[in-house]
Amino acid sequence: MPSDRDTDLDRVFKALADPTRRYLLDQLHDHNGQTLGELCERVAMTRQSATQHLALLEAANLVSTVRRGREKLHYLNPVPLQEIQERWIDKFERPMLRALSAIKKEAELAMSDKPSHVYVTYIQSTPEKVWQALTDADISARYWGHANVSDWQVGSTWAHERIDGSGISDAVGTVEVVDPPRRLVTTWKAPDAGPEVEPSQVTFDIEYSGQIVRLTVTHENLTDEAERAAVEKGWAAVMSNMKSLLETGKPLSQDPWEMYR
Repeated sequence: MPSDRDTDLDRVFKALADPTRRYLLDQLHDHNGQTLGELCERVAMTRQSATQHLALLEAANLVSTVRRGREKLHYLNPVPLQEIQERWIDKFERPMLRALSAIKKEAELAMSDKPSHVYVTYIQSTPEKVWQALTDADISARYWGHANVSDWQVGSTWAHERIDGSGISDAVGTVEVVDPPRRLVTTWKAPDAGPEVEPSQVTFDIEYSGQIVRLTVTHENLTDEAERAAVEKGWAAVMSNMKSLLETGKPLSQDPWEMYR
């Protein structure tokens, strides 16, 4: 009997069988984070046809979406293709890919009015457990190397405290949105940054996707390329570690950054 994994792969192969859908993926590869209107212009297609193709790509997890006001931004998700590679091509090589197989790195966007960086990860867990992993100080300390400390009320402060007993926080901010177990929004800022420094913002969106949880991390308002590069490495490392902890009971590393140094 086919497994759930095989069913997911059937959707991927069906989505990839159409040349128009492959072309849409090519367009997102070249320019990620496009609206429906932008994609229609690039492929000379009606909105109805593009919507139908994108729905099939999203059902196959080859495309993920993030709402930005009234707009819906579309992002390429290469993870299902990577899973095909792991199953039939790369089964005995590059074990780090297996550790990252449920992590989708969305390309950063150049436009300042769009999310600066988006990650989507798929976790075999429940929304409640993912929420707890993000907000419980003891659990976050196990996979993040820092404890997320707050009472998690809107308007409250939060701190990203080191676990070495020093009492030092490497990031602080304000809790903006609390909607357990679906959405958490916080601002991020260095504790020694002056009031003139505008904080960045991180949004965690948690939802069921089939029988697994889809966690979308959107990090906005980054200041420069150096911060963007740090964010890219940081979320990949932390999300890998959290996924492993929730699925196996053990993080990949006590220090998630050591995997990416």
